[in-house]
Amino acid sequence: MKLTTLGSMIALSLGGFSTAANANWGTPLYTPYVTPSQSDFGGVGLLQTPTARMAPSGDFSVNYRDNDQYRFWSLSLQLMPWLETTIRYSDVRTRRYGAEDFSGDQTYKDKAIDLKARLWEETRWTPDISLGFRDIGGTGLFDSEYLVATKAVGPFDLSLGMGWGYVANSGNITNPLCKASDRFCQRDEGYSGSGGKIDADRFFHGPAAIFGGVEYQTPWQPLRFKVEYDGNNYRDDRAGRLAQDSPINVGMLYRLSDWGDLNLGYERGNTLTFGVTLNTNFESMRSPAQKPSKPVFNPATQPADLDPQVASAQLSALRDNAGFSSPAIQRAGDTVYITGEQTDYRDRAEGVERANRIMMNSLPEGTRQIVVTENNNRLPLVSHHSDVASLDYALSGVPVGALPPENIDVRQEPQQPQNVQAQFADKKSPWSFNWSPLLNQSFGGPESFYMYQFALSGSVDYQLTDNWTVGGVAWLNLYNNYDKFNFTAPPPDSHIPQVRTHIRSYVDSSDLYLNNLQLTRIGAVAEGWYMQNYGGYLEMMFAGVGSEVLYRPLDKQWAVGADLNWVKQRDWNDPMKMADYSVTTGHVTGYWQPWFADEFLVKVSVGRYLAGDTGGTFDVSRRFASGITAGAYATLTDVSSHDYGEGSFTKGFYISIPLDLLSTRPTNTHAGFNWVPLTRDGGQPLQKRYSLYDFTDARGAQ
Repeated sequence: MKLTTLGSMIALSLGGFSTAANANWGTPLYTPYVTPSQSDFGGVGLLQTPTARMAPSGDFSVNYRDNDQYRFWSLSLQLMPWLETTIRYSDVRTRRYGAEDFSGDQTYKDKAIDLKARLWEETRWTPDISLGFRDIGGTGLFDSEYLVATKAVGPFDLSLGMGWGYVANSGNITNPLCKASDRFCQRDEGYSGSGGKIDADRFFHGPAAIFGGVEYQTPWQPLRFKVEYDGNNYRDDRAGRLAQDSPINVGMLYRLSDWGDLNLGYERGNTLTFGVTLNTNFESMRSPAQKPSKPVFNPATQPADLDPQVASAQLSALRDNAGFSSPAIQRAGDTVYITGEQTDYRDRAEGVERANRIMMNSLPEGTRQIVVTENNNRLPLVSHHSDVASLDYALSGVPVGALPPENIDVRQEPQQPQNVQAQFADKKSPWSFNWSPLLNQSFGGPESFYMYQFALSGSVDYQLTDNWTVGGVAWLNLYNNYDKFNFTAPPPDSHIPQVRTHIRSYVDSSDLYLNNLQLTRIGAVAEGWYMQNYGGYLEMMFAGVGSEVLYRPLDKQWAVGADLNWVKQRDWNDPMKMADYSVTTGHVTGYWQPWFADEFLVKVSVGRYLAGDTGGTFDVSRRFASGITAGAYATLTDVSSHDYGEGSFTKGFYISIPLDLLSTRPTNTHAGFNWVPLTRDGGQPLQKRYSLYDFTDARGAQ
């Protein structure tokens, strides 16, 4: 497509500007007419350049852009209304990744992380202002810093910014920070260690440049155009010196629907770029699950010692309507106790309300209180206490203007009935079986961009007592490409044991693999204190014994735990046997949900890892309104960048998706997706089957 063709299309569309402006005359100037769209690099922007705009909170975009020199794959998440995060892989099509005997014919791949924070929100007379960092923690291929402002004027979104680094290679202005210090006049083009580190000493150094542009929404809603002035001259590009016939880039976007865009651009006056964006919103996603109707409140009574037929019907309703598996009903004095494990509703209050309705509709005579206790694998975690008179008042309909009673669903430490006078229960089988598809994967390795294993995972568990369980997990390999994994030995002068980089040998050792087989005891040792002890084949690569303790006070936004394990490496050629390597590993971990942003969870672990290295892991995640959790972590230890290898330290991202977003029936189970740039040996924790913090989720602040 020629530049003149795009120019003609823009000119034709501008003819409708007055109509669009008049139709939107009553809209305040500070309300953007143009909704945010993604740039070539991922993140809200024009083509090559960013804007100050932010997508709606929770927006998640998957982007692909392609031209003769580069391919960009990126994921962009609007983590907060003012904070945009992006991870990206760039394929430099003109360069090889490495030596042919190691990387084959794979082209060079670069990993990058971008952040953009809004400093000032647009008002009627002032623009959005944002500060951004591109390609931090990578190899510096596209590293840039920028300050940009964006203002809406009718169907036009105007942006102007100043950048440093890759976005400013033309150096069309003098770096203003040079006047403060000469050290800002030069920029180191290399990177520290083996890449993957944040080289803050390069920020705002070297040449600076002005960039800017406009995005125009045409009267035809699906179509918009972009024009930008590029601050990069591409003379020192990693793909080679790229010819730039013009610093003006133009493009158009066709919005397929709320879920996607098609993009076409003409850049540098000589290069056609095309791409696609798929997006959703983690805040606004809603479950398609068809919940059963809540029981209609129709109060009645049954004998105090429980009518067998009525109690049986109530147990079925507690299971099928209130979501409690293996429910039990007990009466002691004037209190009815309901126990079970909530398996259907992520909103625990909904399950409790349904259980209360079920009991109120056939209430044992003389009952004044109902206590609903949530278990996990027969371990009581929290009780919900409700006064019967208050329930009757609330369920009958609170008069307009009156306050609802406060003594309904009051969360307490687990209440155990004394002197039980009557009880009925669904007998729970001690056996449990489960299976699921499994995808192990890593991205961006020098041997292959995407390495994966498709498998079926099956688990069998037997509940010996209320606290003791024996069980295991086996994998049936269906297909994998780990035969391409060539990092089978660290550098010759490295002193770090190979605790993870035998992955190829483990995966190829057998198509049927016993991943886990262990004896576990989980119990409460005091109010708020929980402990698990375990021994056996603990994970794919290690066997041994260990213990974990957790203190989690009820309804508090913090918890603290510790674990200690002695493990021995499983033989990668015959995983039923043991290799020579053993290590003692363990951590102290703190958990915190900030009171000012309780949708976030911050975890900090300090201790010793599988390779004997010591250090800490910092993990931050956010749970969105849909129940989706997105998080990132980084581990820094005393392993040097040289010993660690490419990437310098362990890092990764993960997303946990509630399966009720994909199911027609309610469930509170989740599926996880992990992104780990590289498989290396430093900063690797033991992958325990159970986490006490996850196990005691019902005790968390509601």
